[in-house]
Amino acid sequence: MRTFLFIWIGQVVSLLGSKLTEFALGVWVYQQTESLTQFAFVVLCMYLPNLLVSPFAGVIIDRWNRRWAMILSDLAAGISTLTVMGLLWTNSLQVWHIYLVVMVVSFADAFQIPAYTAAIGQLVPKEHLSRANGMVQISKAISKIAAPFVAGFLIELVALKGVLLIDFCTFTVAAFTLLLVRFPTLKTASTHPIESQRLWQEIVSGWHYILAKPSLLGLTSYVAMTYFTMGMLEVLFWPFILDFSSSADLGRVLSIGGCGMLLGGLTISIWGGPQRRIYGIFAFVPVQGMALLLGSLDASLYLAALGIFAYLFAQPIIISCNRAIWQSKIPLGLQGRIFALQQALERSLSILAYVIAGPLVERVISPLVVSDGFLTTGIGRLIGTGMGQEIRLLLFAMGSILIFVTLVACQLPQLRRIEAELPDEGDAALAMVKARSTI
Repeated sequence: MRTFLFIWIGQVVSLLGSKLTEFALGVWVYQQTESLTQFAFVVLCMYLPNLLVSPFAGVIIDRWNRRWAMILSDLAAGISTLTVMGLLWTNSLQVWHIYLVVMVVSFADAFQIPAYTAAIGQLVPKEHLSRANGMVQISKAISKIAAPFVAGFLIELVALKGVLLIDFCTFTVAAFTLLLVRFPTLKTASTHPIESQRLWQEIVSGWHYILAKPSLLGLTSYVAMTYFTMGMLEVLFWPFILDFSSSADLGRVLSIGGCGMLLGGLTISIWGGPQRRIYGIFAFVPVQGMALLLGSLDASLYLAALGIFAYLFAQPIIISCNRAIWQSKIPLGLQGRIFALQQALERSLSILAYVIAGPLVERVISPLVVSDGFLTTGIGRLIGTGMGQEIRLLLFAMGSILIFVTLVACQLPQLRRIEAELPDEGDAALAMVKARSTI
């Protein structure tokens, strides 16, 4: 656990630096172009390469040393930061350079994040997996709360060059901590050279492993609902608040949400979660559903703040319990590709949510809430009329779906008893998958 703590400190520092740069580059692009389309394209560059590369990255992570995968990922991101700094110093920086750099960082994250997640199973005893995953969520919450405020201050004080220099220093700290430690050797790693046909077989083998375990497939589908609603919320929440309040109020509400995420991460890190981790998921997914229902009841800052606080408080607990189940139930030599597939699923659902949220509100729900529309009765009466009614109706629907899906999931024996019926896996399970992938 001490090795993990040491690495975690370096990753906290690195993540904060990355978020500072992410914020600063977004501001720079918008100030240079004054184009929402250009700004949105930066966001697309953050997600798309990661989504496309993740399945291949997972195979490489399982074949190779995960510590070096993390080190080289940090190195690639650090070189990208230095490149932007050099272009700034020579007054040569253009918007398309930012697109390329963001894509390189997204590519590096496709290796770094699954390697980090899979390494937890190597470094942390099984009884502390939920705590360790909770600490990872704490680092995300810290960056979520601190980065916008700190970056805004630093942009005024030291400009973009200073922010980039700080980011490069944080990458150096993370790489240095990784160089000072050693990971346990994985005996399951393959020594065969990677061929195109074998690479594809190994990518598919991760999915075959999930399909062969109905309980894991059910868990994947269930937790995927939380990824999708999170993506929808990221799109809807800003216009929902700005529809009846100011940008300053939006900032305050988002900070309250970040505090909820931090408190949730602290809670699961100290508590460690229930002995049956699936019960932690069953308990807190409905909390997210009720938080969405609460926020949909009225155009109120107080309800919105309380709702986003509760929603993000539950998020680290759900993620930590879910990852702890996977880390204890799948072989170490297969975790890289499994977590890479999960990352690809999360990214794809987020992109889907970004794409459909706007049209769903404007073209489907909006015509139904006109004065004589279908939704002005029934649910429309429950949540009232006024500003943001279309978004509130969608929030109400998402909250109801999360609660309903949980009620259904609780009735599925293979999911309810996943930890009792699915033994902790070892090398034999990996051998089975390898044999299947060569057929």
